Amino acid sequence: MSFSQDVKNELLKIEYESSCCEKSMLYGMLIFGKSFSAYGISMQTENEKIANLYKKLVKKYCNVRCAVHVSPKGRSYSVAITKKSDCDKILGAFGHSDGGSLKINHANFDCQNCPNAFLAGAFLSCGTVSDPKKDYHLEFTVPYMNLSRSLVTFLEETELSPKLSNRKGYNIVYFKGSGAIEDCLYLMGASSAMFEMMNVEIVKDIRNKANRTANCETANIDKTVRASLAQMEAIEKIERTRGLDYLKSDLKEMAVLRRDNPEASLSELSKLSGMSRSGVNHRLKRIVEIAEEID
Repeated sequence: MSFSQDVKNELLKIEYESSCCEKSMLYGMLIFGKSFSAYGISMQTENEKIANLYKKLVKKYCNVRCAVHVSPKGRSYSVAITKKSDCDKILGAFGHSDGGSLKINHANFDCQNCPNAFLAGAFLSCGTVSDPKKDYHLEFTVPYMNLSRSLVTFLEETELSPKLSNRKGYNIVYFKGSGAIEDCLYLMGASSAMFEMMNVEIVKDIRNKANRTANCETANIDKTVRASLAQMEAIEKIERTRGLDYLKSDLKEMAVLRRDNPEASLSELSKLSGMSRSGVNHRLKRIVEIAEEID
């Protein structure tokens, strides 16, 4: 089961204390369904429980009976109300009339929790969210331009900042950032999904930091190895052409220490010699310079 379906199943389990909130959820499901007009009200979903809830709430709050239809392959479920008198009854129940642009009617929200229930209903009808392990993306696919703009305004009033685009004739209201998606999930009532997403984000952050640390350590090791090879080559050249006695006593001591400890880091050579790390580095650089001066 996808993360998006997990979110929807969590929303389906919400039991609202006030009937006004349950009616607001229905309003969100209706207005963001496949169609919402005097000529037909319908919705389509891959989740049978959503279709059955739609049917149940339409009967409960609009006194309109409707049936759930299953696609031939059983992959989708749809509910269609085509009788004009029934459509008019549903439109009237939520303060809409035939004609005019379709916008969210805030008069349907009787308490402070109604907008959140409405958002949950909208997500059940037209929302999807990506698996946070792969991507951060939540969207509402809205069939009407004015309604999509109305949804953007509605979300902005809850201090969210969605974006709006068009895809294949549908208006897409979406969020990309993990923080905005988590806030949206919380408002809808999908707190478990929100915490799951936060946990995924924490694990991702830990992995990224671990990878950066590992990459940094690998880079430092490579740098140490390259420097050590250059120093060893310089010491071998001096020893082969002039002998280590050619070096001053302090440099000779460092050359012998490096030759006997080819894999040691500067910090390790510092401990072995009793010198500071910068002092060790300075002497090794001088040894390399001397080797380069030898023809």
